[in-house]
Amino acid sequence: MARALYIHWPFCLKKCPYCDFNSHVRDGVDVDQWRGALIADMRREAEIAGGERLESVFFGGGTPSLMPPALVADLLLEAETLWGFDANVEITLEANPSSVEAANFAGLADAGVNRVSLGIQSLEDDCLQFLGRLHSADEALAALEIAQSQFARVSFDLIYARPGQTPEQWASELDRALTLGTDHLSLYQLTIEPSTRFATDVRIGAFTPLDDDPAADLYALTHEMTANAGIPAYETSNYARAGQQSRHNLTYWRYADYCGIGPGAHGRRNGVATTRHKKPENFLSKVETSRDGIETSRDLGPHEQVSEAIMMGLRLVEGIDLAALENRFGIAQKDLIQTNRLKLHRDLGLVWQNGSKIGLTKAGMPVLDALLGELVGDALVPV
Repeated sequence: MARALYIHWPFCLKKCPYCDFNSHVRDGVDVDQWRGALIADMRREAEIAGGERLESVFFGGGTPSLMPPALVADLLLEAETLWGFDANVEITLEANPSSVEAANFAGLADAGVNRVSLGIQSLEDDCLQFLGRLHSADEALAALEIAQSQFARVSFDLIYARPGQTPEQWASELDRALTLGTDHLSLYQLTIEPSTRFATDVRIGAFTPLDDDPAADLYALTHEMTANAGIPAYETSNYARAGQQSRHNLTYWRYADYCGIGPGAHGRRNGVATTRHKKPENFLSKVETSRDGIETSRDLGPHEQVSEAIMMGLRLVEGIDLAALENRFGIAQKDLIQTNRLKLHRDLGLVWQNGSKIGLTKAGMPVLDALLGELVGDALVPV
């Protein structure tokens, strides 16, 4: 039963050159039209999915901090009416740290948002320019200070392993980040995604990405510094003090059910995978004709579900429990994992095992994708 709700706001002021998320730049947005469409999509999802009280709501994008606070309040009121909220519901909104959006923070807090995730991305102005961001480092720090005064919980993102970045440079930037008073950080290595401007830049030789070995060294440095600061890794790219982990994202990684509404949103509920139309205009048209924005709705068999559960769960430091997966999906443990490869990678120090629980070590985390291909049982449907 769904206990989490994801709401996608697809609009941005500018498309970042590294971004492959479903984001769109438009000259204007009809807020009333989008209020009606998102509420209709949410109501239809509640009819289909059912579910218990929501433990988390997440506004992603795009740039949700561009949403008028009144719209956020209306969507939260509708979600609470349809599902109800857990007493400790986590309501997160992604935000860019520009002065324009920071001016909305008080209104967003009044609307019910209690956790914000700031896309700071770098504390260096030249790096922000390279990443195509619209804010400066000083503007980001000012927005962070405002956010910390308005929201109970604040996280921010940084992108590292940038072209030519040295361990000394990253250590200096990360050390500064760790003093800024947040209990959660999302620290991502720069990845060149297909169909982005950066992919074109690399193809034409405008810049050369950092090689794998130096990037792995920066990853190890990141783990060491965050652990020493009391904000250890709990997932491949996420770090938090005890009790400050993102409850919404843990829903994904622990493969619990969640509903997704808005353009391009994905959902997993009751053994069904849903995807909404990505293009905003197509989404609006579908809602108008069918009361929801669903483009595809596909039944997932137990083998595909458990494959997804393993792939998501191994991102977590806590790992996965094969016995629990066997009980949940009715598939024998011997078919979930290739036991000979598990032993090999355990002996190599890339995987740990404690009874029926397995996970990746610090040495294994940087090669997560390769290990997934090695470990997941042959009988499981590839995702």
